[in-house]
Amino acid sequence: MKKILSLGVFLAAWTTVLACTNFLVGKDASVDGSTMISYAADSYSFYGYLHFSPAADHLNGTMREVINWDNGKPLCSIPQVAHTYNVVGNTNEHQLTIGETTWGGLEQLWDTIGIDYGSLIYIALERCKTAREAIDCITSLVKEYGYASEGESFSFGDSNEVWIMDIIGKGPGEKGAVWVATRIPDDCIAAHANQARTQGVPAPTKAAAKKAKKTGIIDMGDIIYSADIIDFARKKGLFSGKDSEFSFQKTFNPYDFSGLLACEARVWSFYRHFSDDMDRYLPFVTGQTYLATGGKDAGEAMPLYFKPNHKVSAQELKNCMRDQYEGTPLDITKGAAAGPWGSKLRYGSLKFELDSVAYWYQRPTATQQTAWSFVSQMRGDKPAGIFWFGVDDAATNVYVPMYSCITEIPECFRKGNGDLYTYSPTSAWWAFNLVANKAYEKYERILPEIRVPQAMWEERFNAQVEALDREVAMLSEADARKLLTGYSCKQAQDVVQDWKDLYIYLITKYIDGQERKVENGQFLRNAYGQPEMPNRPAYPEPFLRTIAPEVLHE
Repeated sequence: MKKILSLGVFLAAWTTVLACTNFLVGKDASVDGSTMISYAADSYSFYGYLHFSPAADHLNGTMREVINWDNGKPLCSIPQVAHTYNVVGNTNEHQLTIGETTWGGLEQLWDTIGIDYGSLIYIALERCKTAREAIDCITSLVKEYGYASEGESFSFGDSNEVWIMDIIGKGPGEKGAVWVATRIPDDCIAAHANQARTQGVPAPTKAAAKKAKKTGIIDMGDIIYSADIIDFARKKGLFSGKDSEFSFQKTFNPYDFSGLLACEARVWSFYRHFSDDMDRYLPFVTGQTYLATGGKDAGEAMPLYFKPNHKVSAQELKNCMRDQYEGTPLDITKGAAAGPWGSKLRYGSLKFELDSVAYWYQRPTATQQTAWSFVSQMRGDKPAGIFWFGVDDAATNVYVPMYSCITEIPECFRKGNGDLYTYSPTSAWWAFNLVANKAYEKYERILPEIRVPQAMWEERFNAQVEALDREVAMLSEADARKLLTGYSCKQAQDVVQDWKDLYIYLITKYIDGQERKVENGQFLRNAYGQPEMPNRPAYPEPFLRTIAPEVLHE
């Protein structure tokens, strides 16, 4: 493998880098029998708020407007169903959860007519109870109205199953999409991060092929796909081999350097927490095999899913969302680009050019441009799932329990409470951004201070879940909803207030590059009540050696 450059960047050809990360856990792979899905909504143009749509009944003939989730553009109107379910973020009252990551794929297959990926998620959550129902809902809507997005990977989960679906449109003038949905085995975990991950599709049985003539879908039980997927690829000149050689990923989203380093590397970093055999994929995820072969071969690809070496807890999944490649050659907090204090912040885009050479920074799961993220814990033996929700960078956030049945959401998470251009003192997104951006200045010194209250809050929540479950079990459905709504709202508001106080503490302690002295959480004063002289820590020695040649000396 080629040596990683000392500046913490990699050489590559130009391509687009997208955002978002999803991790999936089957019910037999989790500590408590829950299924779980995590999702980070990463975009510099997104504002962090919690989506909320209360359950409602609708008159016959009512239409539902479809507004592009990314940019607010009106797309179309579709008939509304008689009843829609309560939706909290990306989960609903039946504990169905849906996430996504965008991978783009072949540009000639993109379209702007139909329903966009974000709207498909929320329409399905309003109408469906299970993962399979949601897959059918989304593919049916796309077939009827068109698919107004790029290539996507969706995560679907209910309290019994989790699925990954890769989908891409057919291009302007041809309605519909080609797609493959795979059920993740109950004892396995999976992930996707802006790169299509589905490879081949099984040949249909005679019964499945016969049924597909009416439905247009090959249903093989744990793998479902559009019946025309291979024929469509042949028609477009994208595939010419035997059916058994067909690969969705290779056909519609071929690997390139950024798809490996910026995307598959996040999957690898998640997998390495649950496997002792991930180092062999380093030449693959760093793009070294790809570069060595001139882009002809990316090397051995990682599996779509595998059985973890231990069972996964919800807290462990939250911690995985905070991954910055620590302890690996890709650690974003190391190297000259991290500056003197190990910052994960990089200026500009992931790619820059210097002397006609393209360079790429690493792209970790926890990133500054996250608007919001979640870990959805779907608990089949409980009346409500737990939607652990946080805003801004997962490395410095707190995941607050929003129960799937709540009937209102806290003010700090509400849409319209501030935006990217409007500061709001009651907004969680602004409170967490203030703390995170202070941390980026002296990351290796300030991040540990943030991790203390972060752990305190999440440990407290984890301890309270069991007691709440016992209390809810003795209540009527209405009283349970009222209790959990009040609990979720109060915890969120209390966390935001604590983070506002934390920001004041950090700005006071680290003002002007100093570090004011603290003991037992209190700033020290002398015997006369005056502030003690602050510490003035110098740059770490490695950085001093870097700048020494530019500094005058005796």
